Formats: sequence, structure tokens, C-alpha cells
Amino acid sequence: MPIDIPGFAYAAAVAAGGIMGYVKSHSIPSLGAGLLFGSILGYGAFQSSQDPQNYGVILGSSATLGGIMGYRFYNTGKIMPAGLIAAISTVMVVRYSLRVFQSSPVKMQ
Repeated sequence: MPIDIPGFAYAAAVAAGGIMGYVKSHSIPSLGAGLLFGSILGYGAFQSSQDPQNYGVILGSSATLGGIMGYRFYNTGKIMPAGLIAAISTVMVVRYSLRVFQSSPVKMQ
């Protein structure tokens, strides 16, 4: 069982970003969203560590977070934090999407 280190690092970065948003600007929504998504991503990374084919939670939450932060980046144009999280989320979606394509059987005719 390989440990999903990139998944756990991503979850920690999202949670830490929420905490930093609270510390810098006393933003309760940043704290709540960061800890909520960080927890969900951490759970998804744990599931992926237990069974590499069990990537649904982390793939779905990465796509959701990437969409939300991508929309915020589009509206504000600010790299930090919206653009950075959108970019990292996109990388993680691609990473877990590759597992979908690698695990699907190929039909030869």
C-alpha cells in the first residue's frame, strides 16, 4: 500500500491556506472552507492510500475546489490564493483522472 504523499500534501496546503487566510484577514469563511476541503481531501488521500483505485472522493473534491477557485481567479485575477489553488487542483485532477483511464479496460476488436 503506497502512501499518497501528493494527496496528503495537497490536503495540508489547502487547510494551511484556510488558516493563513484567517490569520491575515480574520476571514471566517476562508478558515471554514480551508479546513472543510482540507479534511475532505485528506480523507480522499487516505482512501487512495488504502486502495489506489478508490480515488472518487479526492478526484471530486479536487475538481470542485479547482472550479471554485478558478472562477475566483477569473473574476479577481489574483494569483494568491485563487490562481495557485486552481492550478494545483488542476494538476491533481489530471493526476487522478489518469488513474481512471489506466484502470478502464481497453476493448480490442
